Amino acid sequence: MELSSQQREGLREALEAVLAEGLERGLIHDATIAESLEQARAFWRVREMFGEVQRFAGGSIKHDISVPVAAVPDFIKEAGAAVTALISGARPLPFGHLGDGNIHYNVNQPVGADKEEFLKRWDDVNATVFAVVKKYGGSISAEHGVGVMKRDLLPTVKDPVALDLMRNLKRLLDPNGILNPGKVL
Repeated sequence: MELSSQQREGLREALEAVLAEGLERGLIHDATIAESLEQARAFWRVREMFGEVQRFAGGSIKHDISVPVAAVPDFIKEAGAAVTALISGARPLPFGHLGDGNIHYNVNQPVGADKEEFLKRWDDVNATVFAVVKKYGGSISAEHGVGVMKRDLLPTVKDPVALDLMRNLKRLLDPNGILNPGKVL
């Protein structure tokens, strides 16, 4: 996580207090605070390497979802249980913008599993994750939008009135259908 404030005074102490409580409650296993800009950049590099490193773990079914911030811990726990019940040994890897409810909820194949066989379960895994998202009042699309892959799912997760409003706004803002044609509506 990264903290910033216009008032730097007391920021480190506040972070240390939060981390200490997290350690005491067993919510954090380990923590380090960057002591320099160079260390902060190195921490961000670790975060940015997730996608790159996942390739070495085999197949990965990726989700860009959101749930209310207060529901993030429960969502992660329940989605993990649901995914591993569906595919024994599946390895959920949630990361991202947890502080705003946006989660990159990726599911890696079980160790030693056949990548192609695992990826054939794409729709099953999506349905499982999206059911938990729905339970918590979240969205199947967050930071990266609906795009092509989730376009056909919209009618199953959006209220018809909201969907109609989206179509009308699209027509209003793009009467000639030239902006991102066929991507969403």
